[in-house]
Amino acid sequence: MDKLVIEGGIPLSGTIRIHGAKNAALPILAASLLAEGVHSLHNVPKLLDIETMLAIMERLGCKAGHEGDTVTVDTSSACSSHVPEDLMKQMRSSIFLMGPLLARFGEVTIYQPGGCAIGERKIDLHLRGLQSLGAEIEEASGKISCRADRLKGCDIHLDYPSVGATENIMMAAATAEGTTTISGAAREPEIQDLQNFLNHMGASIIGAGTDTITIQGVQKLKSCSYEVIPDRIVAGTVMIAAAATRGDVTLTHVNAGHLNSLIHVLKRAGVQITVCNDIISISCMGRPRSVERIVTSPYPSFPTDLQSQIMVLLALADGFSVIKETVFEGRFKHVEEMVRMGADISTDLNRAFIRGVKRLYGATVEATDLRAGAALVIAGLAAQGTTIVEQAHHIDRGYDGIELLFQKLGARISRKTPVPGPIDLAN
Repeated sequence: MDKLVIEGGIPLSGTIRIHGAKNAALPILAASLLAEGVHSLHNVPKLLDIETMLAIMERLGCKAGHEGDTVTVDTSSACSSHVPEDLMKQMRSSIFLMGPLLARFGEVTIYQPGGCAIGERKIDLHLRGLQSLGAEIEEASGKISCRADRLKGCDIHLDYPSVGATENIMMAAATAEGTTTISGAAREPEIQDLQNFLNHMGASIIGAGTDTITIQGVQKLKSCSYEVIPDRIVAGTVMIAAAATRGDVTLTHVNAGHLNSLIHVLKRAGVQITVCNDIISISCMGRPRSVERIVTSPYPSFPTDLQSQIMVLLALADGFSVIKETVFEGRFKHVEEMVRMGADISTDLNRAFIRGVKRLYGATVEATDLRAGAALVIAGLAAQGTTIVEQAHHIDRGYDGIELLFQKLGARISRKTPVPGPIDLAN
């Protein structure tokens, strides 16, 4: 497995363009199956999860290509609604295919999805939403089969604002008979982007960004061209890294409105931030201040996907901070690795207690999931000495060449790929 080697202690400096949002591109790719034809999607990053989704779509009969930041998908030849188990286990976002495949073919077969091991991530809200629209669901030995002669609009209430369930229901309801209303819907920017894409295809959806979304079903959708929003989690990761290394960085092609909760926390920590249109400038010339309490929660509150990263900054801050994680119970796996780098952090159930230290020290650490890996990269950039982050493939699921991104800002970071050993022909 690849590993990242980091020579830390260098303040980040320069200008960086933020690539498209993985969490917007994946459901949009799935939604393209709702309409036969050629879709051109722009600002799509080259990530492991994106390539997995394209591989699944090709196995379903589509034709797909990824050149630069443009993905072209021809869904005309899609002929299967059976999502392959081997690929589905690689990525949780494969669950997004349920809604559009059910709507197009009247049936879909999936398996329990894979992804990062960050805690329990049930799909019951997805299944209940599709059942409300008229789907019959059978589950056996990890295999889930859904069938519906005709989906019909209805009122659906989500007990929890699940992003994935909200998006799956939106896609399934786009061509359902009648009107569907989702109350208790998730409000993330990626849901707004999916609404915009579906409406470009001819759907009639309003309300994304609020807790109530209304979908008026239409008979048919058409293929289209669309540009994906910038990745707010990548942008946030760079901002935190700039602050942790006491650097001076400018981000372009970014939506500051999607980052309000992070900007608020960084300013409380004494970080200087300037926003102008789609440009954010960030600098931190001295030691950051502690932040008394941060609580992760669904958007627009502080995102769980930036919890690991902000902990690195607080580990270097002057004072004592507390983070409460309310979304995923397995989101503290990076703490033990950070302690090995000299951080003073303890945990109790879903809370982390952070007493800031003046410096971290390089060590060999392991990325256990996507965001934990990004946090360890930030820790390595800020630490004295050499840090080796193993299992870098986790990070590749959400960052388009994280080492190249930080190299552009002056970081001394490189990727090492193991060379296969000789084959023992005797065995």
